Amino acid sequence: MKRCFSVMVIGSVLTLLIAGTAHAQLPGTRIRVLIPFDFIVRGRTLPAGNYDLTRINDEPIDLIIRNVDHKRDEALFQTEPVYIDRASRKDVLVFHRYGDSYFLSEIVTAGDQTGRELIPSRAERQLRREMARNQVEPETVTVALN
Repeated sequence: MKRCFSVMVIGSVLTLLIAGTAHAQLPGTRIRVLIPFDFIVRGRTLPAGNYDLTRINDEPIDLIIRNVDHKRDEALFQTEPVYIDRASRKDVLVFHRYGDSYFLSEIVTAGDQTGRELIPSRAERQLRREMARNQVEPETVTVALN
């Protein structure tokens, strides 16, 4: 009986985590954000500007970020769920900064304790290793969505 109850509780918690992530954005819905610096997504450098962030299918895994003014400045990327210690009051994009290079790292939806995390690129992993050798941590920069 105890085992059955435990399985039900774990199943319920997992369902809540998945549902929290899934409601973050419906497919095709655009979120607009002003990013004040050049940044890198999947090895592609995108210029500062206004961007639309869009989920491209039913699962919150695949996203596209596209410059509003220059449609050719875009990147398609995949994410994984990540647990957030404290729920944010605003929707935010999280970047890791290594010197002058900013890498898109996470997307956090207001009120959720589960965000979406990008897998670090080879270039970001290399910069992280170099900084670790010098005992320096990358800076975390957040940008609130409009």
